[in-house]
Amino acid sequence: MRSSMSRRGDCWDNAPTESLWGSREVAQPYGRHFATRRAVMDEVIDWLGLYNARRLHSTLNYVGPMTFEKNWTAAQQGQAA
Repeated sequence: MRSSMSRRGDCWDNAPTESLWGSREVAQPYGRHFATRRAVMDEVIDWLGLYNARRLHSTLNYVGPMTFEKNWTAAQQGQAA
């Protein structure tokens, strides 16, 4: 996998991707070897599920991103009604 999503030298586009990759490296043992490419894919998919759905984040009042988004959406719909 490549950890860059934009043109060389465009740090503002790369910042979110670099942050994601930094979190990935801290969360899982760095340099771990896998027997197959499928094992790597399964590991990354499992981690992304955790990262997007269940991890607690201080700037979100220590709720998971998916829970925060559901609460925010519900609040927006309540204001529009």
